[in-house]
Amino acid sequence: MSFGGSRDLQPSLRDRIAARRVGRLRRAPLFRLRPEPRSIGDVIRGQRLMAGRFDLGGHHVSAPERAPWDLSLQPREFEAALHGFGWLDDLAALGTREARQRARAWTQGWIARFGGGRGAGWTAQLTGRRVMRWIHHALMLRDPEDEAANAALCRALGRQTRFLAARWTAAPVGLARFEALAGLIHGAAVIEGLERHLAPARAALEAECAARIDAQGGIATRTPEELLEILALLTWMRDILADCGAEAGPECAAAIARIAPVLRALRHANASLARFHGGGRGEVGRLAHALAAAGTRAMSGDERAMGYARLAAGRTTVIVDADRPPEPRESHGAHASTLAFELTSGRRPVVVSCGTGRGFGPDWLRAARATPAHSTLAIEAVSSSRFGPAGRREADARLPLMERPGAVSHERRDAPQGTALLLGHDGYFATHGLTHLRRLDLSADGRALTGEDMLAAITAADRRRFARRRAAYPGQPVNFGVRFHLHPDIAATLKAGVVTLKLPSGEVWQFEQEGAQAIMLAPSVYLERGRVAPQPTLQIVLTGQVGAAAGRVNWTLAKAADTPVAVRDLAHDDMPIEA
Repeated sequence: MSFGGSRDLQPSLRDRIAARRVGRLRRAPLFRLRPEPRSIGDVIRGQRLMAGRFDLGGHHVSAPERAPWDLSLQPREFEAALHGFGWLDDLAALGTREARQRARAWTQGWIARFGGGRGAGWTAQLTGRRVMRWIHHALMLRDPEDEAANAALCRALGRQTRFLAARWTAAPVGLARFEALAGLIHGAAVIEGLERHLAPARAALEAECAARIDAQGGIATRTPEELLEILALLTWMRDILADCGAEAGPECAAAIARIAPVLRALRHANASLARFHGGGRGEVGRLAHALAAAGTRAMSGDERAMGYARLAAGRTTVIVDADRPPEPRESHGAHASTLAFELTSGRRPVVVSCGTGRGFGPDWLRAARATPAHSTLAIEAVSSSRFGPAGRREADARLPLMERPGAVSHERRDAPQGTALLLGHDGYFATHGLTHLRRLDLSADGRALTGEDMLAAITAADRRRFARRRAAYPGQPVNFGVRFHLHPDIAATLKAGVVTLKLPSGEVWQFEQEGAQAIMLAPSVYLERGRVAPQPTLQIVLTGQVGAAAGRVNWTLAKAADTPVAVRDLAHDDMPIEA
């Protein structure tokens, strides 16, 4: 899985030269130990693959009776997912005899066509992914009736491991580099004759853990799903090293111990991850397995986890983006989501963001990164962070965030009646002289979230800047909207100024407000990987204007009085995603 640009997934000239130079082994190596499957797949996706439906990298191709390597030219993201072999997890999850035969045939097809060093898959990141998956599923890929095919598999693993030893440093820092190192460590630990690469790979892993995982257990991109993928890789590397009698080292162990509490804090009541800064909810089962493997404590309630604040009571969780967006060099996938929140009740997401946007084209990606795609306040036509160099039109959907809030404030107040977050950011100071202040109060029983959103020119200097802005655009008021994007499973109706939300579980929530010029239900979209198109949904929008120096709205999202404390949520929410 990649959270960077597709340009990072294309082999460079040096990659291609290294892939050709690693040469073939004179004899097929053997496996030093019997590897165990560690990655988790999805049965539904496995069934689709068997039917010739390739849903990879956000793109969807239907080609029954054709090997994936025979498909015509596809988008780079599709090719990257194909050559990364993550789909082996899904065929393994399906587990049928036919699925095992398909996995062997497609893997041998890759070796025959690309094993000599050609093709799109020869980058350090993709090679690392591929080596891991081949080793995880080696028992499935080995053919009990074809020793020549088994020898070709072992030779191909040896060649790719040597390629990784030469090129892992070419992988972009972050998740991509951890993937490259994970493939190298898996290959060196498992393949006979490659043990000499293990010690330098372990040393490199130690250095990367120290450099890329900060003291609080976070990463520079602030993407929760990327952090989850790194934790999974670290636990896999630790375990494969233990299998061959080695240790991962103290920096790796310390990184696992730092990361796990952060991910626990970013987990909603339904066990999914908060979806911020280009990440999704995480592969099904990945979070639970990674946290179980890590086995470390939770964070204390007053700490921000990688810049996110969490409120939890009863069956309700609220997770808020309560810090500055990533630095520009780390922000090519970042969103202008400061002070946006998500709310989940039991198993059901209620308030969400539009999502990552990846896999739906550059227009959707641009739109998903903007502030109005998140559940927070936005000044009309202005995001709280701006993309690209100042004054440059955003032609590239992956431009970095160059104009970010200079300060984001966060204060937590605990009381018997509930917990409050007092938040603020100055992302609109440069453009309007205004600060966004947000207060969120979650009741002690989790049945009500009360909020206040205000735009204000706080200091005398702020008021002068705001006055200059108004003078420059006479007759043009500063309009703003406070948005609450709803999950597609929520049935919402607006009547007499009250929005009623009906959840598939049977819960009923009601949204009321005070101070807005208008309240409306407007169209929205939900962008989730695995879908062929954006899902239509709704958003609650409160509109207002900044008067002399401030504008304010108050709102409450609460369970209806007749909604019971405990709901038997038996409604089926795991239906396969249809194209």
